[in-house]
Formats: sequence, structure tokens, C-alpha cells
Amino acid sequence: MVNYRCPKCSSPHSVGVDKIFDGRLIFRCSKCKICSIVPVTGSMDEAYLDFLDRYESGTGVADTGDLKLLMEQERIIRPAKEIDAFMAAANTVGDQLLEDVLHSQQDYVVDFQALEEPPPEIGSGIEGLPVDETIINVLKSKKIEHLYSFQEQAIKKILQGNDVVITAPTSSGKTEAFCIPILQKIAEEVPRFGSLRTGKGKVSAIFVYPTKALSRDQLPKIKELAEPLGARIAVFDGDTPESERSSVIESPPEVIVTNFDVLHYHMMHRTKFSRMIRTAKFLVVDEAHVYTGVFGANVHHIIARVERLAGKKLQLVAASATLPNAEEFCQTLFARRMHVVKGKGRRGRINLAIIFPSLRSYRSLALDLLRQTTKRKHRTIAFASSHLGSELMAFYGSRQGVSIRVHRAGLPPTLRKEIEQQFKSGQLMAISATPTLELGIDIGDVDAIISNIVPVNRLTQRVGRAARRGQQGYAFLALGNDPISQYYKMHPADYLSDHEYAYTDPTNPFVLEYQVLAMACDRPLSMIESKPVWDAVQKLVSKGSVKMVKERFVPDLREAMKILNEYSIRGIGTRVDIKFNKKIIGDRSLPQALEELHPNAIYFLAGRRYKVQESHFEQNSQPYAELAAIPADYPYYTKALTDEWPSILEIYERKIVFGVEVAYCALKIQKKVMGYANIEIGQEVAQGKKVFLDKPLEYEFVTKGFVFRAPRPADILEKVDDEQYVEMSGFHASEHVLIEGSAMITGGASQDLGGISLGSSGLIFVYDGSIGGNGASRALFDRLDKAFGRSLRILSECPCKSESGCPRCTYSYRCGNNNEFLHKHAAIEVMNRIADGEKTEIGDNVWGDRALV
Repeated sequence: MVNYRCPKCSSPHSVGVDKIFDGRLIFRCSKCKICSIVPVTGSMDEAYLDFLDRYESGTGVADTGDLKLLMEQERIIRPAKEIDAFMAAANTVGDQLLEDVLHSQQDYVVDFQALEEPPPEIGSGIEGLPVDETIINVLKSKKIEHLYSFQEQAIKKILQGNDVVITAPTSSGKTEAFCIPILQKIAEEVPRFGSLRTGKGKVSAIFVYPTKALSRDQLPKIKELAEPLGARIAVFDGDTPESERSSVIESPPEVIVTNFDVLHYHMMHRTKFSRMIRTAKFLVVDEAHVYTGVFGANVHHIIARVERLAGKKLQLVAASATLPNAEEFCQTLFARRMHVVKGKGRRGRINLAIIFPSLRSYRSLALDLLRQTTKRKHRTIAFASSHLGSELMAFYGSRQGVSIRVHRAGLPPTLRKEIEQQFKSGQLMAISATPTLELGIDIGDVDAIISNIVPVNRLTQRVGRAARRGQQGYAFLALGNDPISQYYKMHPADYLSDHEYAYTDPTNPFVLEYQVLAMACDRPLSMIESKPVWDAVQKLVSKGSVKMVKERFVPDLREAMKILNEYSIRGIGTRVDIKFNKKIIGDRSLPQALEELHPNAIYFLAGRRYKVQESHFEQNSQPYAELAAIPADYPYYTKALTDEWPSILEIYERKIVFGVEVAYCALKIQKKVMGYANIEIGQEVAQGKKVFLDKPLEYEFVTKGFVFRAPRPADILEKVDDEQYVEMSGFHASEHVLIEGSAMITGGASQDLGGISLGSSGLIFVYDGSIGGNGASRALFDRLDKAFGRSLRILSECPCKSESGCPRCTYSYRCGNNNEFLHKHAAIEVMNRIADGEKTEIGDNVWGDRALV
């Protein structure tokens, strides 16, 4: 912290400096209480000289009481009386945690309310359920006399043979809603279970969960309902011991609990397990909202393969978090119409605060919230949306003495289980988590949730983690240094109405090709079966992985397995192994791996940082990166500098948005990692010192996206000397704000998107970051009119005075150009012209003089 001499009282180090979110600085003396808000035009020392000039001239300097009033007027902080009114309305006066957090004088309290939802509507008594008496007795033993109305509705629809999706928050009773009717239907088909069982059993139902941990977490709940009926349940996945696997195969249970990775693997390898599941009549897919993007596209085809081997349509039941487009999404995912049943959750009172960091960074706010909750012995989950975000929170938290560990995908299962058990037993006060812990894994009592900015239905899912045992809970939504946070600070009501839309794209040609090859391995394709996937079949024939034998398409199993064993249904790109001391400790997929594992990249794993010592991306060999340990006080992490070039392969659809022609198309993206920027640890900046690689890393892939030509900012170009720089920087800033702001419109799709603006041509490309496409760009393409409107408001309402903008309007933390070549005012004119209906066409010549990404 820099402190300066006071010009009034001459105290040598009494003048402290605070940075306001819009870039201005507050100088204030702790002794004589003079202060001033100073715009930054150079260094902090130059700003201090400006402060001295203001004092000497007697203008622009006041006492701290006047400063506080000014900050309240500019919505830098919230007036104390308004915060007190919030707390009085929520009946939380005297709650010391909330008093300290909301009255910090460093943040703007956007909203505060106590969430006390009425309990879900009660349905009929369990005695009236059309199910076996044994099930009734199990419910009575659990002190359940009535089901919730949504559970009763789901049970009846499933018993009638309908395909059903149940949407409700975490821990609302979805498991009982699908278990009861499916176990009842199994009971009706088998005269009696238990001691009267003769011969081998058969699988009647497959319950699929997205993670092995969740499968095991839910198993006791399923068994509690099934075992009194005599129905057997077994988990079969990658963690099942060999002895248990043999037992399952030799004597199949009525219900098998597994995941889509296992189904995919065993069907294509024609194992005994794949033959065993052909008798199934019911398929349950829990946490269906997880199956978005490329993962969802694979799941779509795997379900079709299960039904193909079973020789029939299975009755399909899905359970999901609350989604605004549940019916539309599930129809795409499952290729059939689903009956939607909506339920509510049950939990204790939650105190929810939405906080904007005005005089500090997002990370400083989040860490302060973590300290405040854990020092009061509140067990806390701090959510981040990315691997890096969760690692940084644990890294900084541990440095400040917080008992915290990282929980995310990519960690060994034994380590994740250890962390869950430590938290459940109280040995660990906090977990820094990615969205993996939004799922229904039971980790015991959670008192507080700290979340980064996510769509409100995702926040509801996270908040559902707290106060599940009926105790009072706390939820803090920490806004950040980004365009969406800036927008929601000004328009909090919009936050409560902007929901996440789930999306996937089963037509992804790369997914289809792999899945058709797997289908042929399951069982050769007949001519009739090949017709709907003819193009994919012909590609496989041309590559020699499939051939025609007696009117059937038969795989070359050796070649097919070589291809499929390298393929992950959770992402298409080639796997890159991560090694430390010559041992594999993780992996990433291309193209993302290029940006994270280039030479000298800093890579975070389980709260520690490593440097990439060697990167090997050579063709015809397994790519890998070798990590080396670095000192704990190493001052940087890295951000890749990239260069990309798009080519349009095929246009699927054109439309006019306002006056702008937009085309949804297949694209080829040529990507290069040119170097990296060193970002100083602890500095909330989106720019860093650039270092260029001796030899760029190159990769190209095919995906989907859309393109449009933005109108020229002609008015501002008349007033500047360097027209080309301003024009291309205006288009680059427009591309940034469109993608960063899109998460409000589509619900997080910006994480799955990339963007390129082609120099001064005005051509802007927005594309899916996954090979073949993931549906994210389509979700934005369908709502582009709303996205343009939001982009304009983000730019025009941001109070920053910088020509290039700031992290809250034009900067992107995914920018491959180190957030250079940005012009805020040119971007405002571009968006204004779009909103006014100025007509543009893409044209035949798709070119540009420099690609900005």
C-alpha cells in the first residue's frame, strides 16, 4: 500500500490511496481527514502531484464527510440508511457477519434480501399412491406421510408410461419422484423378488449419473426404496472392483447405476455388460442439465445406441435443475417429446447479498467474504466457473490462513473424496469449487455460499447447497471487473429475469462420425440403418475404418478401436497428457491445451502452480507437457497471446438483425499461440508483459459460428488522425462486448465461445470453442437482437473515461491480443448504428488486414 505526505497537516505517511472501479483514485488523509477524487492520466505519483495542485488551488479537495456523500451519489458505496433498511426488512439487524460485510464502505450493495420460500405444495397422502404396499411402508418408516405435489404428478405420469423430465432445485426430492414409479413398474413385471427369485436376474432399468461420485452418493437413497421390494441395485463404473464387476455380470441386478462413458465403452467393445443391458426398459438420466455442448451431443447418440441394442424405445425419465427451456432442450437431447414436471426446493432461510466491488478487486472482495464466513466457523463453498478461478481462490485463501482446498474435475477421485470427507467432518472450513459441486453430492452442512457471477437459475442451484438441513444460511454473489457485473449493478432487476438456456448440437459432424463408428462396433450397420447417417458412413468408408460386407457396414476393429480409444465423449479434441516427474497427473484437450500448456505457461493444479518445462505437440505421437515446480513466491501467472484466422466452409442460414445481415455457418479456424503475457499475481489487470515464443504453436479445427459485417463508425473516424487504428479497434471492442455480454442472454455461453474481428473490414466472427461445434454460438445467433441491445448499454453506461475502455466494458479475460487495439467510443458508435437499423451485408469477399481475437 502506497502512502504519501499530507499537504495540510504534514504527516509523512498519512495519505492513503484507494482505486475506484472506474479507474479514478481517492487520496485521503487519516489524520486531518482531507480528501480528493483524482482522475488518472499517468502514474500514481503523477496523480498525487495532481492532488497537491488541487490542495494548493483550493479546488477539488474536501473533508471525508463530503467525500462519503459524493461516493453515495455516484453509487460507489450505498448509503448506510439504505443498508439498514435492507437489513430491517429482512429482520437481520444485529447479525454481525452481515453488518460487517454490508457496511464495509468498500463495495456497493446492489441488493440484499432474505429468501424464505414457502415449502413445496403438499400432495395427497401416500396411502392413495397406486404402488406396492412395501413402498408405502418404506415411506412411512422415513416419517413421510405425504409426497410433494410435483412428486405425485411425476409418479403418475411415469406410471402411465410417459417420458418425463422433472425440474427442481438440489435436494428437493427428485430421486424419490422417479425411483418410486420405476421400481413399481419393475415389481409389476416380476411376480415377486427376494427369496422367490429363481435363476439369473435381468436388468430392467439403467440409472445414469454424470459423475462416479454422484452415483455412489445416490446409491444408499435408491437402495433404501428398492431393497425392501427385493430389487437389487449395483453400481458399475470405472471405480467398481473387478470382483464386484464379475458378480454383477453373473447375476444382473434389476437396476444398474452407471454413467454414459461406461455405456459408450462397453457397447463398442461388445462386452458381457453391453449384452446384459439389452433387457432394459427404463432409462433414467439424472442432472440432465449437465449434458450441454459436445458432451450432450455424444449423449444424444449413446442413448440411440442403447435403444438400438435393446431393440426398442426405452421409457425415458430425466431429472434436472430448473431450466427455462427444459422442454426444448430435452427434446433436442433425447430426440423425443418430454412431459415436464416442475418442482420447488426445500431449505432454511437464506440471506442473499449481491455486492459490487467499488474500491477493491473482485478477488479481494471474494477473499474478504471467505475470511468473514470462516472466522465465524461457517462452513463455506466458494464457487468459480473455471479451473483457474477455483485454483486462484484456494491459492490466495491458503496464503491468508483459511482452511481451504480445491474441488474440481481433473483431480484424482481419491483426492476429491478425501476433500469431501474432510469438509463433511468439519476438518476443512472451506472448499473452492468449480460447478461440479452444484450437483447433488452430499457433503454435509453448508452454511455459506460465495459465488462469482452466474445466471440466476445457476445461482439458485448453488444457493440450494446452503441451509439444506433447515439452518439459516448465507449466499454472497460477488460481482466483478467485467461488463456483465457492470450492467447488473445498474439493472439488478434484469439479473433476476435473465435465465440460463441449456444448449447442445447433436448434428455436430465430428461427434456424428465418431458415434457412427462406435455404432458399427456395437453391431454392424444394415443398409436401412445407414440411410439417416449416410454422409458419416461414407467418410468412414473412405478412411478405411468401415467397409461393406454382405450388405452391412462392418468396422475394421483394430483401426476403429485405435480411433475410439483416443476419443472422449466429454470433449472432442486430442488429449494432451500433463506430466510431473515423468508421471501423468492430468490431461487437457486441444485446442484449449495450446493456450494452457505452451512452453513456460504457468499451470495451476490442486492449489499449486507449476511451469511448463516442455511441450510436445508433434504429429503421430501422444502430445504431452512436462511440468516443473516453481517457488511459492513466483510473482506471475500467464495468459496466451494468440492469432486466429477464420474461413467459411458452408452457410447454413442467413437472417437480418435490425439492418445487419448475419450468417450461421461452418467455419475452419486456424489458431496460433504466438507467446504469452505474464500477469502479476494479486493484480486485477487484463494486460501483462508480453513474451513471444521462438516457434509459434499451430492448430486448426472445424467448428460452427456466425459472421456479420459491423457498420463503420464514420462520425468518429472524421475526427481522428489514425483512421485504420480507430476503426479496427472499434470493431475489436464490439466483438469483445458482444461475447462477454452474451452470458446474460444465453446463460453462460460466453465460456464456450471464441471471437475474431478481421481488422478494419468490419467482419466479426463468433464461433464455438469446441471442435465441430457445441451449440453456444447458435444460442447467441437466435437471440442476437437482444445481445446487440445489451452490448450498447454496457458500453454507454460504463463510467470509465479511458479511450480504450476498461475491464468493465471492453476488456475480455479471454483476449488473445492482451486487450490491445480497443476503442470504446468507436464501439459505441458501431452499436448505435446497428440499433438504428443501418444496413450491412457480409458480401462475397471475406477478408481482413489483421485478425484480432
